[in-house]
This record gives sequence, structure tokens and C-alpha cells, in this order.
Amino acid sequence: MNQKEYDEKFETDNRDSELLKAAFAQVSDIRKFEIELYWKRATYFWALIAVAFAGYFSILASEHMSNKFFLALIVSCIGFVFTFAWFLSSRGSKYWQENWENHLDLLEDNVTGPLYKTLLERPSHINTVEKLVTGPISVSVSRINQWVSVFVVFSWGSLVAFSAYKSLSPIGVTKDQWVTIGAHALVMFVALIVCYMMFGFGKTHKDKHSPKVVKRETEIG
Repeated sequence: MNQKEYDEKFETDNRDSELLKAAFAQVSDIRKFEIELYWKRATYFWALIAVAFAGYFSILASEHMSNKFFLALIVSCIGFVFTFAWFLSSRGSKYWQENWENHLDLLEDNVTGPLYKTLLERPSHINTVEKLVTGPISVSVSRINQWVSVFVVFSWGSLVAFSAYKSLSPIGVTKDQWVTIGAHALVMFVALIVCYMMFGFGKTHKDKHSPKVVKRETEIG
């Protein structure tokens, strides 16, 4: 769809178009809803990750737990998967948020004027302290959140490596130790496979939708 086809579909050149006004109102509502969902999802993952961190360090702090480094490895892999899911979820939320923001940009001119896409910024001649410390800055809050998720993914990866190393360090390799190595490799392999499946097969379907329609008949016998 090019610009002309889009304008014709939503009658963007007609200030009195009911279709344009309805589309603009719906897009505004959906955008607000997507932003609300973004932070709700972030809160959900923060809670899971916080619990995983607490569990991980509780296991390491235990003095009488057998195989505590292997258990710590399992928890760190769980934390890694949760955080990677948060990273992908935040990117997915950002995708849909930008989709509706682009619609707003295209629809608003004959409804509210170019309100949403017009930025009013402070003049550039403010003092240095205010410019660098206390003044506003053009930063995307959602992108900052995504960078935090990247850092936490890296942190969990480090904890996975540490736990695996500590658990396998006393090695001389007996039959039982080969079983231990296999268990460690399986846990880490499953975590990586789950992350790969989320990334490779968790994307939004963009091809043609052809649903099967079934109408249920109801009558009094």
C-alpha cells in the first residue's frame, strides 16, 4: 500500500470524514492500551526475574545443600530464559506501539492537526548544568528498558557459566561425573533451545489469514 492508497482507505484528506475520525479515535485508544500492556508485561517479568535472583543466591548461601551449584545452574538457566523472554516481549510490544504511532502520524492532520508529530523543545542556549544534568533529554523510556533487559540477560549468562564451572570444577572424570556433565549440558542446551524457539517461532504472523468459519445452530427441540 502506498501513500495514495492509504489516504483513500481512511479518507485522510476529508476533514469531515466520519471514517477518519473513527479511525483516529480507535488508533489513539489502542496506542494507549499497548503502552499500558508494555509496562504490565515488564512488571510481570521483573517479578519472575526477582524471584529467580532470590532463589539463586539463597541456594548459593546454603551451607548444607548437596549439589547446590547444579541447582544454582538450573535456577540461573530459568532466569536466563525469563529474561530473554522479557527482552523479546519488550521488542514485540515496541513493534506494535510504533505501528499505532505511525497510524497516528498519518491520520491526525485533518483531525487535530499535526499535534502528535510536532515536538516543542527547549532552546539550545540553556546553561551547561541544566543541559547535561537537570534539563530534559530526548530518550526513549522503552529503549532504556530494553537495554536493561540486555544487561540482565548478560548477567544471567555469567551466572550460568559460574554455576557450571563451580559444579564441574572437581573433575577427574569418572562415570558418575560424566553423568553430571551430561546433566549440566542438558540443562543449558534446553535453555538455549527454548530461547531459540521463542526468537525463531514466536514472531507475529503476517501472511494471509484464512480462518475456517463454523456457525453453531441452536434451536429448541
